[in-house]
Amino acid sequence: MSLLLEPSPEQIKKEHIYKEMGLKEQEFAMVEKILGRLPNYTETGLFSVMWSEHCSYKHSKVVLKKFPVTGEKVLQGPGEGAGIIDIGDEQAVVFKIESHNHPSAIEPYQGAATGVGGILRDVFSMGARPIAMLNSLRFGELENPRVRYLLEEVVAGIAGYGNCVGVPTVGGEIQFDPCYEGNPLVNAMCVGLIDHKDIQKGQAKGVGNTVLYVGADTGRDGIHGATFASEELSEESESKRPAVQVGDPFKEKLLLEACLELVKSDALVGIQDMGAAGLTSSSAEMASKAGSGIEMNLDLVPQREKGMTPYEMMLSESQERMLLVVEKGREQEIIDICDKWGLLSANVGEVIEEQVLRLIHNGEVVADVPVDSLAEDAPVYHPASSEPAYYRENQEIKWLPDVEDVQETLLRLLKQPTIASKEWIYDQYDYMVQTNTVVQPGSDAAVIKVRDKNKALAMTTDCNSRYIYLDPETGGRIAVAEAARNIVCSGAQPLGITDCLNYGSPENPEIFWQIEKSADGISEACTELSTPVIGGNVSLYNETSQGAVYPTPVIGMVGLIEDLKHITTQTFKKAGDAVYVIGEAAPEFGGSELQKMEQGFISGRAPKLDLNVEKKRQQQLLEAIKTGIVSSAHDISEGGLGVAITESLIGTSLGADVTLSEHPVKELFSETQSRFVISVPADQTKMIEDMIEDAHFIGTVTDNSQLHIASATGETVVQASLKTLEETWKGAIPCLVKSKA
Repeated sequence: MSLLLEPSPEQIKKEHIYKEMGLKEQEFAMVEKILGRLPNYTETGLFSVMWSEHCSYKHSKVVLKKFPVTGEKVLQGPGEGAGIIDIGDEQAVVFKIESHNHPSAIEPYQGAATGVGGILRDVFSMGARPIAMLNSLRFGELENPRVRYLLEEVVAGIAGYGNCVGVPTVGGEIQFDPCYEGNPLVNAMCVGLIDHKDIQKGQAKGVGNTVLYVGADTGRDGIHGATFASEELSEESESKRPAVQVGDPFKEKLLLEACLELVKSDALVGIQDMGAAGLTSSSAEMASKAGSGIEMNLDLVPQREKGMTPYEMMLSESQERMLLVVEKGREQEIIDICDKWGLLSANVGEVIEEQVLRLIHNGEVVADVPVDSLAEDAPVYHPASSEPAYYRENQEIKWLPDVEDVQETLLRLLKQPTIASKEWIYDQYDYMVQTNTVVQPGSDAAVIKVRDKNKALAMTTDCNSRYIYLDPETGGRIAVAEAARNIVCSGAQPLGITDCLNYGSPENPEIFWQIEKSADGISEACTELSTPVIGGNVSLYNETSQGAVYPTPVIGMVGLIEDLKHITTQTFKKAGDAVYVIGEAAPEFGGSELQKMEQGFISGRAPKLDLNVEKKRQQQLLEAIKTGIVSSAHDISEGGLGVAITESLIGTSLGADVTLSEHPVKELFSETQSRFVISVPADQTKMIEDMIEDAHFIGTVTDNSQLHIASATGETVVQASLKTLEETWKGAIPCLVKSKA
């Protein structure tokens, strides 16, 4: 489209063209008031992306304020590309999680791939070297051919990008439920390592300093990606396919290495990834944070396609691009580094005193708007909130299973895709590149060694959205607590979280109630467990004509293992070790994997969670791990104790002989919270019982590759070979994916 064909400011208002861009009527009126005139086409585009939900959090800011964001080790909280936490030795861990849900729904390979690329840039733009990738995925049921296609393509996209860029994908989680059928969730997390002295900020400081464009040239891909991510998916979404960006991981690798060299130069004043809203967000946000302005000549922007308009250049979300502010007169130092890495660089503008974003094209000013109005002054909504009728109804339901054959039920549970082995998925990822991966995918948390130090980082993603649907506040607490359990089971002290808040439309009062209540739960758990929220992402409007997804606030958590000797995994280690359960089961089956399997839907109450009990057990277990007396540790989550014991055997040649103290169904399949399965050497049983007051001896690790479980009366309820258990657990997802039904 040439400039001549762009509608006039009067047309934009009269024909409501701004609505097609994602602005509401009252928002357009606000823009008109801010500018004191009607905005032109380019300016309307700038406001539409910066005031989109994806960039401004206009419906969620009121909720985000609830989170605890500070702590003695927090070096950078929310507001920059990624959060940063001190890990000692003048080093810090940098991490962030973000969504790429809508793009992955319509173009799954590139949607997932560019989600990986974007989160990598968030981390290395802070000056950190990315050391690990994780993900959190949600799909419909695998019996559906479209779901199988989405799963295969998303996994291929994550693998294709991450493997090529040379950052190991070491962990994650995946769940399957019908509510995600038309709207999968694809959340990507990156963890990086940095020296304190190299920490960068995305600020455009210093009047007269140069604005430098670095990386790939700008094309027409990804235009209006931010607004596309801020609306409900529909049949028309397929026509938005051009809004999905196309990634080049090899260019990203060059950009990564160049940026890590650039941050060593004191000629660099500020740096920010051109992510959602591309050149618009990076320039406006950097200027706004510094209390300055930016003037850019768009004729100087490297362009992949001919005849690009200012609107297209500013809204493009072409990948692998960075915006830098460089000390005036020292541009060549930075350009030389870019040249060395074979990267395009261009002087596109300068920092100005006037706090505006001024764009020049073909010698004319085509946009002149206050930077704060773009970056800070988006409307903030506090939507109506109302408790859904289903919540009150579920409080009255107490579903109890009727299990006739315990062993057959356990085997069926092991086949459920949410529980079954994810090896088919993570085997496509290179999780050993960089050679620091100590604990590979499949355990409670992944562990990455800090090179040249006697310490490591544990990391995980977690969220049981079924619990959150049934009871958002309790479910929010559980999401944080379970992530922390995974970290503790690996021998690490939880440090903090990054969250990816995936929900339906906040304009639906019942959905906003879910958002508010789950944020309350997350906030309570983070406060109690001393895991501040250092950043994250909000992804709303995750719904189709069939309804919204379950509320899915994914928790990404990182912990510090202070001594490599403390690294612990979930598998039993040797015959003769004593097996303990920490915590007792209650008949809690609402939202459980057993309920979903038996009924095909969930109902009732989510399991209760006492944060004081949770904290006490985590602290006691971690202390025991640090003394060296814990051979293995595994949290009890989906499927209950029976699944946890089975998972502790898989990958070994061992067996277990277990005797239950109460009813087998409750003991084995309840998903009561704050519980762990651990094994300890036989001569350490007194010490473990002294250290962990809720530890109960239930059996012994054997050398016969058999799982034997007896009831309190001595009746055998499970007698299965490890081979049968392992084949059942490992074969489920490959079998479903290959199915042509």
